[in-house]
Amino acid sequence: MIGLAKLAPGARNVALADRPEPVAAPGHVVLEVEGAGICGTDLHIHDGEYASVPPVTMGHEISGVVAEVGEGVDGGLRGARVVTETFFSTCGTCTFCRAGRPNLCPERRSLGTHVDGGFAARVATPVTNLHRIPDWLDDHLAAMVEPLACVCHSLLDPARVEEGDAVLVIGPGPIGLLAAQVARASGGSVHVRGTPRDAVRLEAGRGLGFETSTTEGRPVEADVVVECSGAAAGMAFGLESARRGGRYVQMGLAGRDVTLPFDLVCYHELEVTAGFASTPASWLRALALIEAREVDLAPLLSEVVPLADWDRAFAATRGGQGIKYVLAP
Repeated sequence: MIGLAKLAPGARNVALADRPEPVAAPGHVVLEVEGAGICGTDLHIHDGEYASVPPVTMGHEISGVVAEVGEGVDGGLRGARVVTETFFSTCGTCTFCRAGRPNLCPERRSLGTHVDGGFAARVATPVTNLHRIPDWLDDHLAAMVEPLACVCHSLLDPARVEEGDAVLVIGPGPIGLLAAQVARASGGSVHVRGTPRDAVRLEAGRGLGFETSTTEGRPVEADVVVECSGAAAGMAFGLESARRGGRYVQMGLAGRDVTLPFDLVCYHELEVTAGFASTPASWLRALALIEAREVDLAPLLSEVVPLADWDRAFAATRGGQGIKYVLAP
């Protein structure tokens, strides 16, 4: 089968290529992929800035239908519409795994980086990764459950936003607009900040009911800053915008070392936290928010793109021309 793969280390080396057909091993299933979202991490993999184990089919934001089940898996799952957590395997015995934090397992292997992911027609995944999606949820929108789970991990476990908090979200991409909605559902009053080139994304933010501004606007102070741009300038602005005694949450990845005014953490006694990937608990939180209609995924979907047009969709994602592009293998 044809898949979009990282074929060799270093920058670029990404192309459509023949990839092995997945097999439903014991305890695993094979999904027919309905949608696979393009993530900023995929761009970092493309650029050689995020570790992967090539050759490997990329893509970890996956929704699909169970097509095959392996030994020990309930056959009643065939035909189920699901999303899948991203960890293909972890050790299961380390302190982090036993504490429900498999995202921090030193031996974790993930879909799209260590083993073949969802930028292909079919993908294999452990049955324990699966979550059924609501009947009313569109297959392509469902691909955004994964980034929402990452946001929930960063903002809800434990809670970073309290009722009445002024929240500044920096970076109005998919993660930023999901984070803004989760912060609002937590009782925060949310302001979304972007750059002048983020016009399309900021318009979507306003459509979701958020106050927005660009870097050309006035300074903003907040009780909680959620940095989603991954840009050094965004991180510096976030540290400068956090009120004394405030909270700063880093979600965006820079892909390289950056220089920051980190003394502000001491001077203003800021609480700095972050989140990496997701946990099983954060997936349950994400799906609960969707079921309660407290997070709206539809305004974030810019286009469903055939796999053959991946290069255009990557470029559009990189250029901020839209919000979320989903490949339909």
